[in-house]
Amino acid sequence: MVKKQPKILMAAAEAAPLAKVGGLGDVVGALPKELKRLGAEIKIIIPFYGSIDQKKFPVAQIGKPLTIVTGGGKETFSVWHHYLGPEKIEIILLRHRFFDGQEVYRGGRVGSHDRYTRTPADIKRFAFFSAAALAAIKTLGWQPDVIHCHDWHTALIPDLLKTVYKNERFFSKTRTLYTIHNLANQGMVGPEIIGFTKIDPTLPSIRADLKNGDLNFMVQGILGADLVNTVSPTYSKEILHHYQGAGIEKILRKRKKSLSGILNGIDTELFNPATDPLIAQNYTFKTIKNKTINKSALEKAAFWQKNKTPIVGLVSRLVWQKGLELIDDVLLELPCRFVILGSGNKDIEDKLLGLAKKYPDKFFVKIGFDLKLAQLIYAGSDIFLMPSQFEPCGLSQMVAMRYGTIPVVRKTGGLADTVNKLNGFAYLEQKQKNLIKALKSALDTYSTKPDKWLKLQKKGMDTDFSWGEAAKKYLRIYNKLILANIK
Repeated sequence: MVKKQPKILMAAAEAAPLAKVGGLGDVVGALPKELKRLGAEIKIIIPFYGSIDQKKFPVAQIGKPLTIVTGGGKETFSVWHHYLGPEKIEIILLRHRFFDGQEVYRGGRVGSHDRYTRTPADIKRFAFFSAAALAAIKTLGWQPDVIHCHDWHTALIPDLLKTVYKNERFFSKTRTLYTIHNLANQGMVGPEIIGFTKIDPTLPSIRADLKNGDLNFMVQGILGADLVNTVSPTYSKEILHHYQGAGIEKILRKRKKSLSGILNGIDTELFNPATDPLIAQNYTFKTIKNKTINKSALEKAAFWQKNKTPIVGLVSRLVWQKGLELIDDVLLELPCRFVILGSGNKDIEDKLLGLAKKYPDKFFVKIGFDLKLAQLIYAGSDIFLMPSQFEPCGLSQMVAMRYGTIPVVRKTGGLADTVNKLNGFAYLEQKQKNLIKALKSALDTYSTKPDKWLKLQKKGMDTDFSWGEAAKKYLRIYNKLILANIK
């Protein structure tokens, strides 16, 4: 019989709002709240970064410092915790010199198109974190039924359980779920890391991996975990093929029967046009006309004169994955204006800044992150653009629809699972002519078919993109693991 309150430890590099760089932080910060509402007993464990605001997120130390032995010698760390939100989710924080700086990630990326990533400065940090997380949980005496590992940063935990901790009765009934958020970020390093972690090099997953020379943390998570999932159903199918497999599709196919996809949700309390304090005017579908007030505020932010020309918004990391090479002079011939917010690859940033200088009346770019402007783009734009090369899930299209802003997207990954002809516009093959065709269709509907446009807005705003359904699916996976263990 499955436990009514399964104990789940969520291990990750990020957890919003304490430490957030991208969508991973959003997931780890939001999913546990819904799981707790469903009856799970859940804790989160992340590194204690120097950037965590202790005034905003007060912490307390638990017990005395702990020591683990690595290939580099003894490493001492301390254990702290914070209780997150009204749900009082306990976040366990591991303080060590590896994480004293302001950065969540220190490693650079090597390789084209953000793929096959090698993050040398981060490899040892997160290998240490994985080992320290298990030592901390054991010392605290809180025995998890499932350790839910997120992305390459915690991918060694299944290996550690099978080797370093294989004789520990404490973890004898603990099972693992490994979630792939972005297959392109893999965490690759030379075989010397095996000695540092003290993992048994004869482990089947390691032997299989080292045939390629480097040890790939992502591969270790895929081969080592009891079950594997991705953050959307379509992405879980795409990554089995070479065009989305990021070089490890053969490894993924070995785990095909253990692989599933669960669509991420968004925080519908945070992203709510009826209550959002950062936008110029709150509204619901019944008061959708007030959305134009936000459009006027967005025009002001972009230093534009007010007019009826539709605005196309984009809030994104400015990297190859996002398909930004399709944005150029040809696209700017369309009868619309563009507002872009983000940062990333300098070449892409410079290209977009060049377009903004060349077309100041219809192209505005802000490099960096501005939360207020981001919310205003969601609320004030008419169309939201996501021409992604690939998209494991994508959250922005869900946020945009929540604000009555119609998405135009490439039909891939989570975009294919969330955007359809009832709530937006999608194109399949990644060519500029296809993007232009989809945008023209959206612009024509906006200008000449107001009733249809209103239906698209209503469908998007009415769709439930909350974490509730995803949490139920994760709970079923946890219970499947627990039940299999009982049997």
